[in-house]
Amino acid sequence: MKITWYGQACFEIVSTSGTVIYTDPYDPDKAGFKPFGSSADIIIKSSSNDDFHDNDHLVPKREKATVIDALEVSLMNATIESHGIVFETIEAMEHDLHPSGHPDQNAMYKFTVDEISIGHMGDMGNNFSKDQLAFFNDIDILLSHAGGFPVISLEELSRIVSLVKPKLVIPMHFRTLCFKPRNMFFITEFLKYFPDEIIHFACSSSTVLNKRDLPKQTRALILDYV
Repeated sequence: MKITWYGQACFEIVSTSGTVIYTDPYDPDKAGFKPFGSSADIIIKSSSNDDFHDNDHLVPKREKATVIDALEVSLMNATIESHGIVFETIEAMEHDLHPSGHPDQNAMYKFTVDEISIGHMGDMGNNFSKDQLAFFNDIDILLSHAGGFPVISLEELSRIVSLVKPKLVIPMHFRTLCFKPRNMFFITEFLKYFPDEIIHFACSSSTVLNKRDLPKQTRALILDYV
């Protein structure tokens, strides 16, 4: 499996069979990150109500591509299958004090590619409930908020990681030099919550992962943005 962080909450995940998944695509003009460079088989977004997470219309699509609204799925039966991949969802909310003044509902989601389970925090802004913690239990890779308000605090992230114990934490949704909004932390704040010996810098926007190579204990893998 190859995973690439485009920026914000958007990852491109490519299976060994060639299936291309995009998560929570941003608007390049509003976010400051680059346009998406490949065509998707599946686009999953945490909701259809956020300019920084729901821009599936800006992602090139292959024939028979599907778009999944995780919130919509969570309000129905909580699971959906596309291209042989099962996506599970759970409801979430933006921060109670969201700058917009009206926090919106969204959803977190998880799925498995090449026997590696991946969890995505969507646009979650509040402390996790017991059910939400259980949802991510035994996950291999946690695509994790790392910029603080208006998503979960870094203290809450530390609590989640200590309880869920993912093999890898890959941070997202933090401030970068090109990201236009200025209301989040740089990655340096995230790093304060992890010992130096478990932090690895990919020095690239992409990494290739195999199930057998995943660490036995939690480590943080820092990707650059595309």
